[in-house]
Amino acid sequence: MTSQSLYVPTAVDVRRIQAELRSPPQRSLTGPLAVYLATARGHDEHALRHAAEVLDAEERQRAHAFRRESDREAYVLAHAVLRGLLGSHLGMDAATLPLTREPCTGCGGPHGRPVLRGNGVHFSLSHSGDLVMVALATSPVGVDVEQVPSRQATHDVQAMLHPAEAAELMAMLDEDRPAAVARAWVRKEAYLKGLGTGLSRSPGLDYLGTGPEPGPAPPGWHIRDILVPAGYAAALSVRRLE
Repeated sequence: MTSQSLYVPTAVDVRRIQAELRSPPQRSLTGPLAVYLATARGHDEHALRHAAEVLDAEERQRAHAFRRESDREAYVLAHAVLRGLLGSHLGMDAATLPLTREPCTGCGGPHGRPVLRGNGVHFSLSHSGDLVMVALATSPVGVDVEQVPSRQATHDVQAMLHPAEAAELMAMLDEDRPAAVARAWVRKEAYLKGLGTGLSRSPGLDYLGTGPEPGPAPPGWHIRDILVPAGYAAALSVRRLE
């Protein structure tokens, strides 16, 4: 059965978004939060070329840095989806969106959280494997989607978690740990993205839980798991509106 607390994202078709990249209809946010899920694989060369055309210089540079072609293609499509959704909600050309970065909370450099300059829309982007996830909100928001790790990889992640979360994992059967680690990690990433710190803030500082339901949310925040296909885990965090 599906948990009642799971947030169900809106599925979006990359081809439809691409058709609207240059002349998008305006669709204002109908509520304080919208989460979208798209597939980043299986697109032809024309679709990839069209997607790359709306990226800015920094995004193209980051795309070229990927050694594997599949990772590069996933990055390009993910950022085109983000731009397409933002452009659609704002009625703007996706290629001209004034995206910039906040100062890094760790070192102050110009590589912090991406933001949309001069607009009240907050957003977050994540992509992993075949999936792309985008959240748009009227307050700070973070989303993360990850593939469930191998059993071996769980040990590396476990050492980075809150001591209470690590204890929960140690009490589980070996076969249950990968899914639990994935749940814990996406909650961490989503929350840290929402804060704007990313991993410059230690994932071990905040307890968000490893079980089927998130633990108590930090003050001022909502944490929800997101419904995604088998083999993945996803979560969102959004700051509560006063």
